[in-house]
Amino acid sequence: MKLLTGKVALVTGSTSGIGLGMAEALADQGADIVLNGFGDPATIAQVEKSIHARGAKTFYHGADMSKPSEIAALIKDAESAMGRIDVLVNNAGIQHVSPVEDFPIDKWDAVIAINLSSAFHTIRAALPGMKARGYGRIINIASAHGLVASVQKIAYVAAKHGLVGLTKVVALETAQTPITCNAICPGWVLTPLVQKQVDARAQSHNLSQDEAKRQLLLEKQPSGEFVTPAQLAGLAVFLCSPAADQVRGVAWNMDGGWVAQ
Repeated sequence: MKLLTGKVALVTGSTSGIGLGMAEALADQGADIVLNGFGDPATIAQVEKSIHARGAKTFYHGADMSKPSEIAALIKDAESAMGRIDVLVNNAGIQHVSPVEDFPIDKWDAVIAINLSSAFHTIRAALPGMKARGYGRIINIASAHGLVASVQKIAYVAAKHGLVGLTKVVALETAQTPITCNAICPGWVLTPLVQKQVDARAQSHNLSQDEAKRQLLLEKQPSGEFVTPAQLAGLAVFLCSPAADQVRGVAWNMDGGWVAQ
């Protein structure tokens, strides 16, 4: 029997990048998957086909993770359609880069809402069911920027630091239950979000894509290599295992040495 046979995992922002990698890895472990994220119908259908090929059932919900009412509907509809939520991966995220004095207020509000507040809303709604069933794994995808700061990313850094703090509180409040809550803190991962930063650097400095990637990595990540979604998903699978029963409230960085500096 696979690790998560009979379980249901909800992964927010799971139509691409890290979230999709998480959904695929959890499906490989026997979990049925609740998908969430933006994309046209053809893209969503292709993602669901990928999960079905792993032997898992899927349920897709297009909730906008900046809107509490839609998040509440996501949890309610997912539990109704799939019967339960055993694993919750809070992965949805956006980015905006600007100096603090020029940072648009609407961008601040959006980054905080999606990168931080959405996790509060999903956990608040999913936790009662986990407690009733006697099992739960909550995994918040934070960032190396949840542990250290960088310039021009005030909303993202604030949100990810907040997500690490939220993780610790939930871990303490569930410490004497079979529910764990932990954060994974990736360094640079070549997601669509990071590719935009690579493209901007290449354009502004007249660099090739390879050189822009190399410079981006070496500014922060001593390994000089991107972390992959599959590597992060492997850590998530471990956190769902009995071996991780006493891993609680951890902010686990997988960052090529970024935070070690």
